[in-house]
Amino acid sequence: MNKSCLECGDKIIGREDKKFCGDGCRNAFNNKMNKDQNNLMRNINNKLRKNYRILCELNPEGKTKITRNTMISKGFDFDYCTSILKTKTGNTYYFMYDYGYMETENRHCVLVKKES
Repeated sequence: MNKSCLECGDKIIGREDKKFCGDGCRNAFNNKMNKDQNNLMRNINNKLRKNYRILCELNPEGKTKITRNTMISKGFDFDYCTSILKTKTGNTYYFMYDYGYMETENRHCVLVKKES
């Protein structure tokens, strides 16, 4: 039985279960199939990385208090975090990996770093 490459349509020579004529066609096909998903994930990961860098820059000592506006002026995006921690006392911390923040009164935030 003659099979055709899913990407370019050329005849496939080799194993019976091959779907592509070569690595180039396989990569091109998979890149096209995953393009939208990869762009979404790349954009979200970029936002998480930027948030992380901002928290590291603003919190070199491991714990500090800062205004929400300072974080926003640096480009911090409050819509993205990697985890949420609710304490027994009812406080909610939003983390980017090991750096996090808790919003307090008067548009301030307490910045923290998780102990390893």
